[in-house]
Amino acid sequence: MSLFDGVPEGAERPTQGLLHAMPGAPLAERMRPRTLEEYSGQEHLLGPGKPLRVQIERDSQDAQSLGSMIFWGPPGVGKTTLAKIIAETTKANFVEFSAVMSGIKEIKQVMAAAAQAAEMHSRTILFVDEIHRFNKAQQDAFLPYVERGTIRLIGATTENPSFEIISALLSRCRVYVLQPLSEERIVALLRKAVEDKERGLGAMELSADDDALELIASYSSGDCRSAYNTLEVAAQLALEPNAAGTKHIDRALATEAVQQRVLMYDKSGEEHYNLISALHKSVRNSDPDAALYWLARMFAAGEDPLYLARRVVRMAVEDIGLAAPEALNLCLSAKEAIDFLGSPEGDLALAEAVVYLCLAPKSNSVYTAYGAVQQEIEHTRQEPVPLHLRNAPTRLMKELEYGKGYRYAHDEEGKVAEMDCLPDSLKGRSYYKPTQEGREKALAQRMEEIRKIRAGKRVG
Repeated sequence: MSLFDGVPEGAERPTQGLLHAMPGAPLAERMRPRTLEEYSGQEHLLGPGKPLRVQIERDSQDAQSLGSMIFWGPPGVGKTTLAKIIAETTKANFVEFSAVMSGIKEIKQVMAAAAQAAEMHSRTILFVDEIHRFNKAQQDAFLPYVERGTIRLIGATTENPSFEIISALLSRCRVYVLQPLSEERIVALLRKAVEDKERGLGAMELSADDDALELIASYSSGDCRSAYNTLEVAAQLALEPNAAGTKHIDRALATEAVQQRVLMYDKSGEEHYNLISALHKSVRNSDPDAALYWLARMFAAGEDPLYLARRVVRMAVEDIGLAAPEALNLCLSAKEAIDFLGSPEGDLALAEAVVYLCLAPKSNSVYTAYGAVQQEIEHTRQEPVPLHLRNAPTRLMKELEYGKGYRYAHDEEGKVAEMDCLPDSLKGRSYYKPTQEGREKALAQRMEEIRKIRAGKRVG
């Protein structure tokens, strides 16, 4: 009886031949690489002499090199496959754990089995898929076992570990970033799957045009699993009676198989923030083509149009400001159009606003000034309002000299009174410094006029 016979539901028991798929398995599972030599991509980690490759090779010899690690990367780039290859190469027990299906009770049961295996000099790799879905308490449960070396933890995540993994666990793991596969590499893998008679589609005697495979690869967004799944659908379509028995995958058939582009996007994850950051920075850099591209990417991925409208309004006040104050009204109008028309008709209103923001003169002077004032308030004592700026609605307030010395600007020459409006300790402070861009140039001239009026009254 195996020590891992008691592994609970939600964790797969260690198996021999982890990378040998059952005959009826999906194409993506059958084509899963079995060795480091078969593994495609991630040369920055697995090429000759690269850090992870060196650790794996050393660990297969002296069992001391490889520690716990986190694989961070988008879907379909080989995180699970790499974990299984490491287990096979280093002759370790492999337990696959689902963060979706398991809790602390199951974690402790698996850890107890791993501790027994360690006493018998048997190593255990615990692979946790979607580790970011574990809460803090669940992640804490791994810590003592990772520290003692009872297990080698390999976590896989599509989310930024800095935000999703607790610091205590993250400090005990090395993070490896896996990159999306290039379209050229996915095309090569698809071609291999078409021709492979043992594990792929070769037994079907199919043929496939290069441009059909290129189409499937381009629609996969770097996700090899998605590309394999689409190829498998295309193969089934090619074998249907209405395909005239050609057993051929051309671009038209590949288009039918694709149906809908796979967009790598998570409305609550890092890619969400990456794309909105790209949109904002393209607007700030006056690049309408890039801004329209990123806006359309977010719309295509199903982003909430009102979220985009809110962010575009913020761009108007943060980066355009008083250089083109009409930009704020335009963006608010676009928000109303989206609310009134809905998508996709209202999306064009937001596109117009984004293009306008790109081409408008830019100024962050108010944004900067307001930030400076906030810092001043945070780091200086809360000064009382000067007496001459206070209202005096009661007799007592008048006796306490509230409002004494106040000068009504409309009665003054130039509509400017020689009167300080900041607390005494902040006299002379200058926060708002207008630029020479757009309409703000006129505001700068007006500020200079006001300065001269005040200076003349002081001299008088």
